[in-house]
Amino acid sequence: MKSVNIGICGVGTVGTGTLDVLSRNTQEISARAGKQINIVHVGARRDHKDDHIRAISEDITISRDVFAVVNDKNVDVVVELIGGTSVAKDLVEQALQNGKHVVTANKALIAQHGNELFALAEKNNVVVAYEAAVAGGIPIIKALKEGLSANKIEFLAGIINGTGNFILTEMRDKKSAFGDVLAQAQALGYAEADPTFDIEGIDAAHKLVILSAIAFGTPLQFDSVFTEGITKITTADVDYAKELGYEIKHLGVTQKREGGIELRVHPTLVPTTEMIANVNGVMNAVMVKGDAVGPTLYYGPGAGAEPTASAVIADIVDVVRNSDDAPNHCAPHLGFDAASLNALPMLPIEEVETAFYIRMTAQDKPGVLSEITQILSNAGISIEALVQKEPNENEETVPVILLTQRVIEKQVIEAIQKIEALDTISDSVMRIRVETFK
Repeated sequence: MKSVNIGICGVGTVGTGTLDVLSRNTQEISARAGKQINIVHVGARRDHKDDHIRAISEDITISRDVFAVVNDKNVDVVVELIGGTSVAKDLVEQALQNGKHVVTANKALIAQHGNELFALAEKNNVVVAYEAAVAGGIPIIKALKEGLSANKIEFLAGIINGTGNFILTEMRDKKSAFGDVLAQAQALGYAEADPTFDIEGIDAAHKLVILSAIAFGTPLQFDSVFTEGITKITTADVDYAKELGYEIKHLGVTQKREGGIELRVHPTLVPTTEMIANVNGVMNAVMVKGDAVGPTLYYGPGAGAEPTASAVIADIVDVVRNSDDAPNHCAPHLGFDAASLNALPMLPIEEVETAFYIRMTAQDKPGVLSEITQILSNAGISIEALVQKEPNENEETVPVILLTQRVIEKQVIEAIQKIEALDTISDSVMRIRVETFK
């Protein structure tokens, strides 16, 4: 059996998981690849994993300089697991220029620099594989590029950040405030000390941009994604949504419309009857609807050492299996031939049409509701449901919750500005988009 040599850059959580799974399942993995896969070089900036690496094999070269891996003539495939978009970009570019295939789990790198990296790979007759960049162990990239290649994709919606999903699940189940659950997520290791990328939707935006490009055959356009986090969601919103038959999920949604492509990450009310509404905790799920296959759902762990390593190694197997002529035998980087990519416009969020959940605090006196409904009617907004709750304790105000029918977002923005200007409305008006996937 021929052999292929692997160099791994980075031995953090995913790097360690990749080393462990490769060594533990080497016989099965090599049999599937059709070639013996050898780990020959590991780049680790610190020495805390040296004993772990040597326990796998004393023959593995360990370097403190990760660039030593990509410049090693014995390495055929470079696995980039250091993260970030500065050193990692330089590292991947060097590997490609050296004629080495690259496997990466770096969603930010692909989302922001994928177009140029894919072009460089094609120029050097190698490939960049990135299954692990989206949804951890769920093989959604391969499903979109290959399994669903007969379909025109109609829409894609995903829970693609486990931290945000964990927080919303705990807020629902334990009636805990956002800040308390965030602290719990940090204590459990689900959220970083600086959780901005997770709770503000940036991590999900990186992943959605990749999925959307593959689904609709466009170049990657990270700067065009609309991103809204979950920091304003209250336990009251979670409870009111439940009463109305919905769950609040932080979704990435992309859909092809007549005027362009929707590309948005935001909290969303989803009917409890939808399978994706019942994805809880740190789990991920991606719903894809194709014109031929209909709706499909891909579910599993979106992070973690070995689930993500599973996706990394699947890419290694794919590249190794086709390493003699990988660019011609592997699926194109974005699923479409590069010459066929179409730079369709991304719709601004103001032009997107959805239904809305609207919550406000109003004075408990006659005529207030009629003022609110008149403003909505004048804006062309139809009300699907209206609930007025009991007055707030020791206050002369009441929570008012509305569900609208589908409407263009800019109409809702203008109506809410007028509602907030009323003397009878306290604080700002909360709005959350609603998706029914019809």
